[in-house]
Amino acid sequence: PRRAEVVRAGTAVAAELEDGARRLLRRIDLTPALGDIAPGEPRFAGAWPRSAADGGGLEIELEDGSREAVEAEFLADGAARCRRERRAELVIENAGALVTATGAAGEAGDPLGVIPGGAVLAGGGEILWRGKSEDLGRAGIDTAGAIRIDAGGRLVTPGLVDCHAHPIFAGNRADEFARRARGEDYLAIAAAGGGIAATVEPTRRASFEEHLELLRARLHRALAAGTTTMEAKSGYDLTAAGELRMLEVALAGDSLSAVDVSPTLLGAHFMPPERKDDREGYVAEVADTMVPAAAERGLAEAVDVYCDRGAFTLEETRRILEAGVRAGLAVRGHVGQFSDLGAAELIAELGGRSVDHVEQISEDGISALARAGVTAVMLPGACVQLRLPVPPVAALRRAGVPMALASDLNPGTSFSETLPVQMWLATTHYGMTVEEAWLGVTREAARVVGRPDRGVLTPGARCDAVVWDAEHPAEICYHYGTPLARDVIAGGRPVL
Repeated sequence: PRRAEVVRAGTAVAAELEDGARRLLRRIDLTPALGDIAPGEPRFAGAWPRSAADGGGLEIELEDGSREAVEAEFLADGAARCRRERRAELVIENAGALVTATGAAGEAGDPLGVIPGGAVLAGGGEILWRGKSEDLGRAGIDTAGAIRIDAGGRLVTPGLVDCHAHPIFAGNRADEFARRARGEDYLAIAAAGGGIAATVEPTRRASFEEHLELLRARLHRALAAGTTTMEAKSGYDLTAAGELRMLEVALAGDSLSAVDVSPTLLGAHFMPPERKDDREGYVAEVADTMVPAAAERGLAEAVDVYCDRGAFTLEETRRILEAGVRAGLAVRGHVGQFSDLGAAELIAELGGRSVDHVEQISEDGISALARAGVTAVMLPGACVQLRLPVPPVAALRRAGVPMALASDLNPGTSFSETLPVQMWLATTHYGMTVEEAWLGVTREAARVVGRPDRGVLTPGARCDAVVWDAEHPAEICYHYGTPLARDVIAGGRPVL
């Protein structure tokens, strides 16, 4: 490296190489890793103020003047080396069924691209080869010294991708859950000061370190259930400084977890209670302050708006999402959970990535999604908990709209980090097939978070994989509520 600088809210290092190329190293990607950083340590949270290159590695200078040497190999360079040397660092073999998620969606034969008796070879975090275990010796790749995982006839799949989640918040809304269980209406509770507003104050009060510890615990529970990539939305502070702080927490969690975190700005989640008489001013603040700042500081990959009854209007949504387009952020939306305001057509017009919820969506909205290739993200946890009508899955399928599936992890309506539970709900309550549920948490979800190298097991993709205590893909939907992830691999490394 020629030069190194602190990036991503002080949680990672960007190095510029001699040829001008730039590489990003999170703490979790360093070899050997710097180790865990306890919340509250003075060097954390803005904590690497200076850094310098040192030979083939990096040397980080801390605030107290001490230096910390890092022997680092950039993952992309490691993958290139392994390809050049035809040498694997990880072998997964003897899978009863290897789900590659590379079949054609809706294909009558095998949309999951299952290889019976499959195997995967990886190096530098990347898949080098996949095929049948019996062909390992003919792959032309040296496996001496590689870590070996014998699946023993078990199911092996890509790591799961949770493309809609709100994992950064403080507080507890179990009382609202009990009230809804007694039959109270969610929108009525929200209008009386509950709902999203009830999470805002505890989220604002919690420190950066408290938020980070809560996030890390949630990421760990997601990892234990097979999730290797997760979106993290802001949206529970609803001030410019606070929303950006939530995104910094997301990136800190990303840097300290094996789960790859995709941060999304959701400043337009709810109208802040103190701004209810200044809607126009708050919308302007989101569009003109939050969105540009999140983009310029590299804190967000996408911008989201909750366009629905009781949230933001279609005109307000357009202003914010157009600001996101101008800032170079991907566009997404909470759409039609309670009422169809026409946001599906708007997001299709803007070339957005996804519309999420869609319990209420018109035929025109569905046609617009199909023409634009926008993904409909199914969120059955919230739908079932709120006793809402299910989305028109059959109509979306007929129109050829891609469908993803996510947890909607949040404190009010879907407090779950576990994607397999959502797969059960999707197949039993939504009428999705097992194949649609699997593609919805792998390949299709990866498209929504802009990571086409995730959610598939194919050469050139990042090696994120799960070995399940199961034999058939349907078992993960069928045997719900039970932790079945036996081995989890992220970036070519066993992490669980």
